[in-house]
Amino acid sequence: QVQLAESGGGLVQPGGSLRLSCAASGSISRIFAMGWYRQAPGKQRELVARITNAGSTNYADSVKGRFTISRDNAKNTVFLQMNSLKPEDTAVYYCYAAGLGPIYWGQGTQVTVST
Repeated sequence: QVQLAESGGGLVQPGGSLRLSCAASGSISRIFAMGWYRQAPGKQRELVARITNAGSTNYADSVKGRFTISRDNAKNTVFLQMNSLKPEDTAVYYCYAAGLGPIYWGQGTQVTVST
């Protein structure tokens, strides 16, 4: 089992920044990639960014150049730095971990971009 603890969501004005954190614990040796999905009301969950154990990253086209995913291997923590936030970034953001076995999900953290 892998447990994921997320933090860092909140309310921010357009153009602002937030940083999400996701700390993994448990059977983390089985994990080879972590990342973030998001789900806005009435929309499907979509991949935002992922990072592998080797440091390879992928981003959704809608966030390229604005979001940066990184990891602290010593703390088993993944970060999502979100800059130049737009109202369309408003969603519940879910951390996930993938590897040998099922995909694990965090509880989700709300990000709201609004004036």
